Amino acid sequence: MKKLVLFGVCLLALASCDQGPSKAELAAAHSVDSLKQIVAQKDNEINDMMGTFTEIEDGFRQISEAQNRVAVAKQGEGANSKARIRENIQFIQSTMAQNKELINKLKQQLRESTVKSDALRKLVESMTQQMEEKEQMLQQLRSQLDEKEIRIMELDEKVANLNTDVADLTNESNQRAETISLQDKQLHSAWFVFGTKDELKEQQILVDGKVLQSNFNKEYFTKIDIRVDKEIKLYSSSAKMLTSHPSSAYTLQRDANKQYVLRITDPQLFWSTSKYLVIQVK
Repeated sequence: MKKLVLFGVCLLALASCDQGPSKAELAAAHSVDSLKQIVAQKDNEINDMMGTFTEIEDGFRQISEAQNRVAVAKQGEGANSKARIRENIQFIQSTMAQNKELINKLKQQLRESTVKSDALRKLVESMTQQMEEKEQMLQQLRSQLDEKEIRIMELDEKVANLNTDVADLTNESNQRAETISLQDKQLHSAWFVFGTKDELKEQQILVDGKVLQSNFNKEYFTKIDIRVDKEIKLYSSSAKMLTSHPSSAYTLQRDANKQYVLRITDPQLFWSTSKYLVIQVK
């Protein structure tokens, strides 16, 4: 009789083993997966912000170097000295404008990030203060140059005491600078659009399942600077890339509102296959 009872207990134990993981085990596994997703999202957000930090710091370094070049050029005389000062001041203004955009972008990233860090917030405040100090420096530099009758932004094409040959060289230099600036903007420009399937079809962007194959409406796209714009909010819980871009150059993840955000981690690689980006949403 005891042997029969023992045999029955063993059968019950074996039956319970065949039932698979318990509800508690499944819940624990689900919690671990959720935590992994949260950690991955925070890592991506921090990496994006640190990338922006690096760009801003590099901009400040270039501004300081240009400031030093102006200080050296001020010790010289003649047209060449004035031209060098003018070019460096224009470079400082351009770099400061780009740094302002990056700082504003960083502030937005910090506001929308799930990472709440006093250290990051203080670092942004420090960079903002540094930008204000650079603006004051630039204003003082302009005043000093004005006192020496050196025109920065409105320098006449004919400078006093310069002959015709020098004036021609100045004009040629200005035209070359404008051409380079235009080429630089074009080189770093890209266009993106996201919309529903019907919206993309209506603009001839998606035709018979093919993208950008016909005379599509280019005005429907948004133009961006790939050096600055590295994040695109899609405002949708469903997103599908229709154009081909290297998967290692971007991430497509949901934000706190469960809506997708495209983050471009390697702009040069991402836009190397196409300067047009099309995403289908619902």
